Amino acid sequence: MVVYSSGNCFTMAAKYVKPTESELEILNILWHRDLATVREVHEELAKSKDVGYTTTLKLMQIMHEKGLVKRDESMRTHIYQAAVNKEKTQKHLLNKMIDSLFGGSSTQLVLQALGSGEQKVSAEELEKIQTLIDNLKKQ
Repeated sequence: MVVYSSGNCFTMAAKYVKPTESELEILNILWHRDLATVREVHEELAKSKDVGYTTTLKLMQIMHEKGLVKRDESMRTHIYQAAVNKEKTQKHLLNKMIDSLFGGSSTQLVLQALGSGEQKVSAEELEKIQTLIDNLKKQ
């Protein structure tokens, strides 16, 4: 059984339902579009990967059972919407990654992300990062 709480999805034991990589791809589409049919999600996924329609349908049905998406069944074509909040999901997954990969050190995460040279960081992004650092220093 799934209970919805403030845009997050939890089981009765209040355990967060972690989306798989494929489920995250679908959630990203739904977060961007707000509402979509399976066909619309499938067409968006098909732009970047080889995936069958029935696979997309099954994934979205599983996501509905897990409580990751809501489904409006009032019309012939079901309309889906994300049932989990994007920012809270990102924060939860990021915290889990920091704990498991970086020993709980967000500094190590930032150094790896920005210091590797593999990710291009724009001047605008660097300015946002600097503003965040300045605001953190003031606290």
